[in-house]
Amino acid sequence: MKEENADTKEKTRRTAELYFHDYPGELAYNLWREFDKDLARDMSLFITGRLYARERIPHRVRQLCTAAALTVLERTDELKMHIHAALNVGCTPRELAEVIFQMLTYGGVPVANTGLKALREVLKQRNQWPIQE
Repeated sequence: MKEENADTKEKTRRTAELYFHDYPGELAYNLWREFDKDLARDMSLFITGRLYARERIPHRVRQLCTAAALTVLERTDELKMHIHAALNVGCTPRELAEVIFQMLTYGGVPVANTGLKALREVLKQRNQWPIQE
């Protein structure tokens, strides 16, 4: 059991570093930790070390799916964090924009506009705006 726990901790660390290094905003883990250190650890080990670290689909695909879901659900803070993660794992700004545009069908124009504004904000923070052809 200790070996499995050590493996999960290492996967959590690697996946968090891959997705969220240099993220300028507040990470959910840090927020959770302010309220309950033990629960924050358990949630992080599950979400980042087990769910995000799964290898059934590539990280790029996982982050595009996440961006789509967060766009249509209008979860803008989390969307910005996962746009950052998507760029970190090799998604292009054009791919992210296309995913957000596809959400017009499911969430409507205002949802897509909010998603595109989030994408633009992250790209500006990363000095990747305007999008290059």
